Amino acid sequence: MAKDPLNTVLKLAKDAEEQASLQYRSAKLDEQKARGQLEALNQYRLDYMRQMGDKVGSNLSSSQYQQFHKFICQIDQAIKQQVEAIRQTEEQLKHRHQHWLEKQQKRQAVEMLLEKKEQKRQAAQAKSEQKMIDEFAIQQFYRRKT
Repeated sequence: MAKDPLNTVLKLAKDAEEQASLQYRSAKLDEQKARGQLEALNQYRLDYMRQMGDKVGSNLSSSQYQQFHKFICQIDQAIKQQVEAIRQTEEQLKHRHQHWLEKQQKRQAVEMLLEKKEQKRQAAQAKSEQKMIDEFAIQQFYRRKT
């Protein structure tokens, strides 16, 4: 029996689905990493604010206060950038998930086509076998008559 071209299409669809799955998992890891970095930045800001809160009771020069304020602004800017990075990774994650789902659906469609083709082949084979059995029975019937 010749190899069905749909089997080649199925193999390609499975490979594409696997590739899409790997890209989706990678995007998910990137998103988790970005969230972890944001959490670390927020924690760092909170810790720094606590340190400065402890120093407020002591003599704090205006230059120290300005440095503190400048540094907090820099951390806030880094937090804003990280929030934007998370938004972008979420967008990428959504896109990769949709792509993976599309590849999954394509693979399933090819599998369904192969299954229907196999069912038709089996039905044709069963019909052919039944025809041979019927012919054999008719021949035996005529042999007994003669």
